[in-house]
Amino acid sequence: MQLVVENLSVSYGNIKALHGISFSVEQGEIVTIIGANGAGKSTTLRAISRMIPSEPGSKIEFMGENILKYNTDKVVSKLGISHVPEGRMIFGNLTVTENLILACFARKDSDAVAKDKKWVFDLFPRLQERKDQLAATLSGGEQQMLAVGRAYMSGRKIMILDEPSMGLAPLLMLDMFDALREINSQGTTILLVEQNARLALKFATRGYVLEHGHLVLQGIADDLLDDPEVKKAYLGA
Repeated sequence: MQLVVENLSVSYGNIKALHGISFSVEQGEIVTIIGANGAGKSTTLRAISRMIPSEPGSKIEFMGENILKYNTDKVVSKLGISHVPEGRMIFGNLTVTENLILACFARKDSDAVAKDKKWVFDLFPRLQERKDQLAATLSGGEQQMLAVGRAYMSGRKIMILDEPSMGLAPLLMLDMFDALREINSQGTTILLVEQNARLALKFATRGYVLEHGHLVLQGIADDLLDDPEVKKAYLGA
């Protein structure tokens, strides 16, 4: 397994957000975690990225390494875990190109960086057209492209994404997931949390269902799409 999470618990003060959840992601997979607002999806990703602390007894390993001994910046630079956060969190006062290059702060492979930048511009031609434009002036869809491109540029082995479809028009949403599928085809493992359960399960190979901080269901994505309880709770059927 590339990513192993066991007994992950997180609290915000007296509020328990995650109750000892366990799941895994194999190298090259596309895995999704679905659930309602407040289920703990974003908290799960933030704990993996070390943006928030986990409680004692939690275990998170990536390629055999204990993630919990690393600070957030080293999770990216040493382990190769890139995080596309909810809300994009791009640097609005920097240009598109500057945002992409900033993601390479720990990389020494200049030829590979140049190759990756070209690949990102080929994947997202709009970013190429706006490469000298300030990121704050981009549309919402373009900012999401930039957030994904920035994560790709970091030298990622796995990309974790928080609500990549949020705020996107339907056609842009489909384009974004096509781009993520292309990134996966290049060898990048993908773990995403997504409120659009139908879209996420059609995209992923496996899925987990999170409710009130508990993992309540898991399985092959197609099977979850056909599950009566999933249909009733998340697919409007």
